Amino acid sequence: MFGYIDVKERSVNSRTVYMEIYGGNKVSYRVTSGQMMRYGSESKTYGVEIEDHNSGGTASIMDFSADIEDAVDFAELLVSEQCMPQQLYAMALKYLYISI
Repeated sequence: MFGYIDVKERSVNSRTVYMEIYGGNKVSYRVTSGQMMRYGSESKTYGVEIEDHNSGGTASIMDFSADIEDAVDFAELLVSEQCMPQQLYAMALKYLYISI
């Protein structure tokens, strides 16, 4: 499921929104899809973004997973916990802890 990836350049190209959920707390949770260079070839990667429409704060992990199911499952966790942008990285560690 998860593994070590050694990537020299961490830029995600051709980003599009795969899924967006607007929570009751006026926060948008998005799963994005994009392309990333890994080991000399382009591969699909999925990211997660949170945008708070009250304060304007945003946070994102552009290359969260190579598996869409992991990214969507993580976004569902964020929605259920009503996470704010400043909590994104702590929740990512919590998700990693749960999934291992």
